[in-house]
Amino acid sequence: MASTSQEVPVHRDVDTDAHGWTGAVRRDPAYAAFWLLRVGFVVLPLWMGVDKFFNGLTDWPDYLAPWIVGLLPFSAQTAMYVVGVVEIVAGVAVAVKPRYAAYVVALWLAGIIVNLLTWSGFYDVALRDLGLLVAALSLALLARAYDPPLRRAHAGHEAAGRAA
Repeated sequence: MASTSQEVPVHRDVDTDAHGWTGAVRRDPAYAAFWLLRVGFVVLPLWMGVDKFFNGLTDWPDYLAPWIVGLLPFSAQTAMYVVGVVEIVAGVAVAVKPRYAAYVVALWLAGIIVNLLTWSGFYDVALRDLGLLVAALSLALLARAYDPPLRRAHAGHEAAGRAA
């Protein structure tokens, strides 16, 4: 049976011509989705990560399952400080290289979901985080087309050696 799907380009440069970035977003809905998800996965982890230090949105330690708190060598609030740092780093990583960082965010969300599913009363939040996990994986797939892969540092040296 023949496949009707088209191959996804590994990376494509976006033509930003005279209208710049905004014109490219208007012309290419997939590129617009890539940027919408990218900005979202920068802003939200940064915001949530910073809030872990202030508990302004909620009392974050209450979201840790008791079995996890029992495994920790420190308090639940200290764990939330660690979580905050991880979330801030994740937000910065998505800003810098979403092609790879989106997978890290998806794994992080999977861990959060496991925590929430093992702590009664947070199933609605786990379902919301499942939606975020799907969005993070969508960003990773779109980043294959719009965020170039990292170049190996020695690749330029090999090419220079062959040219000589």
